[in-house]
Amino acid sequence: MDSTDDVINLIHLADRSGTGGQSVSVRILGRYQPGILTGHDFLDCEIVINAESVNGNFAVTLLPEDLEDWEGALAALESGRFATWLASGRTPSMKFKPDGGGGLWVSVYDEPSSGVTVTLPLFVPPTWVTQQRELLARAREVYPREVVETSPGAYEWRRAHDV
Repeated sequence: MDSTDDVINLIHLADRSGTGGQSVSVRILGRYQPGILTGHDFLDCEIVINAESVNGNFAVTLLPEDLEDWEGALAALESGRFATWLASGRTPSMKFKPDGGGGLWVSVYDEPSSGVTVTLPLFVPPTWVTQQRELLARAREVYPREVVETSPGAYEWRRAHDV
């Protein structure tokens, strides 16, 4: 699939029903440069924050490595450790800090653009890491890697047997 008309979530963290109603999502809007080898596998996304006192959107372009890094961050979070994601400085970064009592502090820091930091406490369900892994799997299904780097700076379309 080259693109989709439906926006899908790569990340969706929200308060459990009956709590504050706050959420943080990373929504995939489509491929950044569909059909262009050097930009086809990049994803055009937005980080969306919804809270009682603030709502915000931050544009972000994700590289294939960013999805791998998110998988690593989920492994750390699953074991109850702090995790940072998108810390390269080219995009807003996200920090996740489990508090041990069913809560999760999520911070979005827009260093490269506005300098704004938003931190939300979320009361996530116990299955939240599993839910995030399912969203990651869905994102990879809808937007598979279709370009391969054959040598430094040389790209070609991935053939079916390369997958």
